[in-house]
Amino acid sequence: MDNIKVLVVEDDVNINNMTKEALMKEGYEVSQAFHGLEGVEKFQRDDYNMVILDIMMPVMDGIEVMRRIREKSKVPIIILSAKGEETDKVIGLGMGADDYIVKPFSVAELMARVKSNIRRSIYYSETKVSHKDTYQYRDVKFDMDNYVVTKKGEEISLTAKEMKILKLFFENPNRVFTKVQIYDNVWGEDFVSDYRTVTVHMTRLRGKIEDDPNNPKLIETVWGIGYKLVGKEI
Repeated sequence: MDNIKVLVVEDDVNINNMTKEALMKEGYEVSQAFHGLEGVEKFQRDDYNMVILDIMMPVMDGIEVMRRIREKSKVPIIILSAKGEETDKVIGLGMGADDYIVKPFSVAELMARVKSNIRRSIYYSETKVSHKDTYQYRDVKFDMDNYVVTKKGEEISLTAKEMKILKLFFENPNRVFTKVQIYDNVWGEDFVSDYRTVTVHMTRLRGKIEDDPNNPKLIETVWGIGYKLVGKEI
């Protein structure tokens, strides 16, 4: 891929250099940062197509780096972490990460994740929806042409994965989707993770589009099966 720029923010010099070398072999342009603050500063100075981000770093940790990035950008973020506990994964994905890799990892696995997330990011930035430009259910409106979601007229910041989940439901109202079906539609078969990822993203999406995320009225849970969008289009 030409002109794809990746920012690697990792304090372990060996892992940072190994990641840079692997990315460059695939033709990506790579910038390196060795602590969180440096990563934020470099991200603010340039445009990147992806960020690969360690969690445990000096000066500023990866969670804070991701929070600052997500204030201004939906760029795909892959977290690298030595922590494999479920709570750490949930926190990372809940804060807006698109993927999560536990150290130690193989270069082949990392490259597969990078390519998968970049492909989807490029698709959503370039693809136009021809059959219908806008959907609205209740007070949530999705401008498919520009990939802008608003609630009561105010724009909502969604990640690329959250956008794709919402698009799936808005285009298929009142249809029940299982977690497996959502996973297959949003991440695809080349994504290596587990179906609990769907639950994390659904919780985060509901927190943004529902008046009361604990009592959702737009995308409801069909117990024992999955989820469905309820109601008629406005």
